[in-house]
Amino acid sequence: MWVTQKLRHLLVDGNNVGRAWGYTGKLWRKDPDAARALVVEAVKVLHDANSWRVSVIFDGRGAELDVESPTDEATFSVAYSPSGVTADTIIERWVSNSREPEACVVVTADRALRDTVAAMGAETIGSRELRARIDQAEAGTRRGIEQNRQQFGGRIDA
Repeated sequence: MWVTQKLRHLLVDGNNVGRAWGYTGKLWRKDPDAARALVVEAVKVLHDANSWRVSVIFDGRGAELDVESPTDEATFSVAYSPSGVTADTIIERWVSNSREPEACVVVTADRALRDTVAAMGAETIGSRELRARIDQAEAGTRRGIEQNRQQFGGRIDA
């Protein structure tokens, strides 16, 4: 199970996940940019809570691969495949080029992508499992904050 191993790189099929989650799926039809932002914000929780390398990859925009670091952290990136190239293709390339494909976990419901990256050694999970892990990380963060409040009597001075 991916939770018990040292995870090095979580690769999220952004369009697939965004459309699968109920709240972002509905928004996707009205405002895809807002839905993408919600997916990125949600996945960032795993990056921050667990110090994982996380990449969220969305389908085509522009002539070239566009990789952004919205937090200026090299371990958290958002990528857009070139127009005419799917996010699936980029994910496959990144897993294939990884020094340790078995350290990659790909989040998607796309059967062809799951089969391809699994054959390379990567683990795959679906959007529900991802959502459950995000919820778990958020709950852990809230518990940690509450423990700090109790330990420091509600005040934390700089």
